[in-house]
Amino acid sequence: MTGTVEETYAAALQHDLYDGGGTLVGVVRRPTGWFSALVDENVSALGPPEALLDEAKRRQEDLKRAGMCDEGAHNAAWEETDFEARYREYLADDADARAAVADLRSRVASGEDVALVCFEGENKRCHRRVLREHLRAEL
Repeated sequence: MTGTVEETYAAALQHDLYDGGGTLVGVVRRPTGWFSALVDENVSALGPPEALLDEAKRRQEDLKRAGMCDEGAHNAAWEETDFEARYREYLADDADARAAVADLRSRVASGEDVALVCFEGENKRCHRRVLREHLRAEL
């Protein structure tokens, strides 16, 4: 009996747009109080590393100052910082991230349904989708 791994975002939960079930697992490096209240738990080790977050945010702000919309700047910064590959590398190399992935994999393998949650809306590139693919591949 294997559970499922889904994903959603904070605003979808706030506005009752997510109709899935299971345990809401935040995967945010720096959760706010209101975010923590939305999820059943948060696993900070599954959030992207601070340095990568900061670099992408700086690039996004530069692109916004140059006239790009928020969503476009976010997605362009994601590409320019090679965010996905670097996040995958983090999941493979960081001991805390590997342990957190192993824990989630075990929970899902034993039948628990989980939904990975972070801040980015559905039209922005996001690490939770990369993590979902990673977990599904390991199952």
